[in-house]
Amino acid sequence: MNRGTYRGYRFPPEVISHGVWLYHRFCLSLRDVEEMLAKRGILVTYETIRHWCRTFGPEYAHKLKRRQGRLGDIWHLDEVFVKINGERHYLWRAVDQDGDVIEILVQKKRNARAAKRFFRKLLKSQGCTPWQLVTDKLKSYGTAHRNVMPAVNHNTERYAKNLAEVSHQPTRQRERQMRRFKSAGQAQRFLSVHGVILNFFRFSRHRMRSENYRWLRARAFKDWNAATAA
Repeated sequence: MNRGTYRGYRFPPEVISHGVWLYHRFCLSLRDVEEMLAKRGILVTYETIRHWCRTFGPEYAHKLKRRQGRLGDIWHLDEVFVKINGERHYLWRAVDQDGDVIEILVQKKRNARAAKRFFRKLLKSQGCTPWQLVTDKLKSYGTAHRNVMPAVNHNTERYAKNLAEVSHQPTRQRERQMRRFKSAGQAQRFLSVHGVILNFFRFSRHRMRSENYRWLRARAFKDWNAATAA
């Protein structure tokens, strides 16, 4: 992304990207972000921030994913239902052995066809097959595994996919904050960006020295500024 992308906008890239980062990085509403920017003397409406997130968020995520490269070779998969306009949808999510989000897909079904579609999206995203797939015993996973990745080791042991189940927690928090998603498209757009940004700024702080944590955080901000031309 270059600074010309922001041509015609009243605010500079630094302000726009900061608003998008606040909204996706923390459990904040659009009005919360509006107030935080106002505290810094930046007067902008929450609807403008919504427009920034919808316009620039997917592009930021795309740039960050390219910088991120391939993730781990053990893919933990799980699906969880979400209510959207009173209808049940399923959020399919894959994370690697480090808990980084690989891919997210919102679908109406959790049958074999939906599972195969998710598997193909994973392969397209990563450009390679994993060493191992970790899922529960849902038959759709078995069918998709046999049809899409038959050579990959498939682990369905009890508790093996706990990592994938835990990865749904930030989504549940945001779902409550947003008072549920308004459409499948909105959920897909938001969560795709949200997952990538969490990957860059989520560190196991309790497991590392403070100087290492600060170094990783500084590197994450550097990548963010490069991806957003801020």
